[in-house]
Amino acid sequence: MSLSPHLRARLVRYGELRPCTTAFIDARSPGSDSKENFTIIGPGVSENPDQHVHIHEPHGFNIGGARQPPRCTNSLHSHGSEEVFIIHRGTWRFFWGEHGDAGEVVLDPGDTISIPINVFRGFENTGADIGFMFAVLGGDDPGRVHWAPQVIETARSFGLVLLENGSLIDTTLGEIVLDAGSVVNPSTREAISHIRTPSVEEMGRNVVRHAALQANPASPLATAGVREAAVIGAQRSADGFASAPIPAAHDFTVRHLALDAGAATALHARECIEVLLVHRGRVVWRNDTGDGVELDAGDTFTVPRGMARQLAAVTAAEVFVVRGGNDPGPVQVLPLRTA
Repeated sequence: MSLSPHLRARLVRYGELRPCTTAFIDARSPGSDSKENFTIIGPGVSENPDQHVHIHEPHGFNIGGARQPPRCTNSLHSHGSEEVFIIHRGTWRFFWGEHGDAGEVVLDPGDTISIPINVFRGFENTGADIGFMFAVLGGDDPGRVHWAPQVIETARSFGLVLLENGSLIDTTLGEIVLDAGSVVNPSTREAISHIRTPSVEEMGRNVVRHAALQANPASPLATAGVREAAVIGAQRSADGFASAPIPAAHDFTVRHLALDAGAATALHARECIEVLLVHRGRVVWRNDTGDGVELDAGDTFTVPRGMARQLAAVTAAEVFVVRGGNDPGPVQVLPLRTA
């Protein structure tokens, strides 16, 4: 069982992920200096040109990852598009507000949170082991990170200066700011007047707990031992789903597939782009032309539009599926090829 070269290029194994430890301006700030950032699909939002991009093909959304040791924190920042986190390993505390004191929520493996645009947020691994989570940002170009004012100030005291073009200057390496007017300074009150501070109740509505996932028996993928649940989706979809627990439009949907050992979906095709994020167990992905691959926990695989595909479970498995558009469209169920 193997993949043709053009499909192998769409597979990123967890063990192949190439981190950047200096992706952002807080790379030397105490408590934030040991995090690893990953750009899996799309350009991401890194401020370091050395950040490795695994898959460049535009998908309409970006997928990245964060891996952090215990008590490591990602500093307060905001985005111009929704930022969705799917917890893969560890326990994570999310907090928000300009100073991170407006509220917090703790998430465990399999939980999902969508943080609205223009909200200062940070997150910390509060577990005892190294944690990892997938991140999904809307749009082919998710824009720049907007840092809380104190993050810029702290970074500068450790030698890092951010420029308006999104790049970092490391003064400890002798790098020089040639144009003082290009330096990003801490935001004024006016510059952050658009930043919102959601209530704890509002943010809670943007969380979907793993234990609360509800399978949709009308899913075209629902067979014996296969269950599909909605996580994020803005409208009634052509494949039989009502709006999801997180119903805001993201320009992508997130679903959860649970498969019993030995169970398989029908062979099917769909016209949206589809990314598989394996959360637990081992599955086999195959198409109808002889390509196939085993996917393990932490692996990412992106399926081209229109390609026939089937997913079968070697062990009991869970897969989060990100599909392009607010409606992933209908599913075409296909007959299995016989020998």
